[in-house]
Amino acid sequence: MRASAPPALPATDPGARRALRLLRRSGPVGRGVAVADIAAYRALRGVARTPSTVARVRAFSRTGEHAACWLILGTVGATVDTGRRDAWLRATRGVAAAYLANTALKQVFRRRRPLFDGLPALIGTPTALSFPSAHASSSFAAAQAFAPLVGPAATPLRLTAGAMALSRVYLGVHYPTDILAGALLGTAVGTLFQEGRS
Repeated sequence: MRASAPPALPATDPGARRALRLLRRSGPVGRGVAVADIAAYRALRGVARTPSTVARVRAFSRTGEHAACWLILGTVGATVDTGRRDAWLRATRGVAAAYLANTALKQVFRRRRPLFDGLPALIGTPTALSFPSAHASSSFAAAQAFAPLVGPAATPLRLTAGAMALSRVYLGVHYPTDILAGALLGTAVGTLFQEGRS
């Protein structure tokens, strides 16, 4: 699938008009980010878009809605690993804090979700706001906060967080910069809630 830069997108495309407005208001760096963002979005939207693949990615992505899978993981960890219950609960609070911080930032930036002709969203969303990605924020907060508690499983946990974030672009409900911002926010918040932090 073609990864077109915003100036080449058809004028009738709502996403193109929005991107072009951003380009006109931005300096060289902003223009470069906007072009790369749209190109990466279109490229990721074109990856293996078959009914079975979409269904699997959609099911996986839904587990991260409202940070559910990560809050469950933290609760199970606190229940099973009784010797480190306080650390698990602290880390789980970090996931919740990242999700709440993300929700607040969405109201500040109020960026609309992607809307491009021929690339409809493949999953429903609770709001029309896009920046930053709550899935990315909560997933990366979990990966960071839980890492000291899961030992060798930290790497698979981080890979799962990355896959969760990318699933949102694949499904058409976030731009790559949404998930990048969410990942940075989540990592920062997760670090504050790691075991051993005062």
